[in-house]
Amino acid sequence: QVQLVESGGGLVQAGGSLRLSCAASGRTSSRYTVGWFHQVPGTEREFVAAITWNGWTGDITYYADSVKGRFTISRESAKNTVYLRMNSLKPEDTAVYYCAAKSGPYTDRQYEYLYWGQGTQVTVSS
Repeated sequence: QVQLVESGGGLVQAGGSLRLSCAASGRTSSRYTVGWFHQVPGTEREFVAAITWNGWTGDITYYADSVKGRFTISRESAKNTVYLRMNSLKPEDTAVYYCAAKSGPYTDRQYEYLYWGQGTQVTVSS
C-alpha cells in the first residue's frame, strides 16, 4: 500500500503563490505517476498536473491548459515527495487539491489512480 499526505494549502491573495506537497510512504515501484487534481464544491474533480518517471525515461510532466505557465510540478526523490508550485493564483483556482498515484505511465483518467490523499484546501481571495 502507498499512503499519500498533502500539505501546503491555505489562504492567499490573488497574484500570490503557494507550494503544495504530496508526501508518499509505503511500498512503491520504480515506475510511478503522481497527479494533482482539484475539486470545486458542486463540480466534478478535474485534472491539474502530473509527473511520471522510471529508470529509463526520467521525469515527464503534464499540465491542464488552465494552469500552464503558472503551475510547476516537480519531485524530490530523497524525500519521496511531489510538489506543486502555484504562482499567479487566481480566484478560480480556489478548490480542494488532491494528489493521487498510480503505477506505470501517465493518464488523466482518474479511475486509474489507485492511491489518493485526503486533500488540502486552497483559497484565493480577490
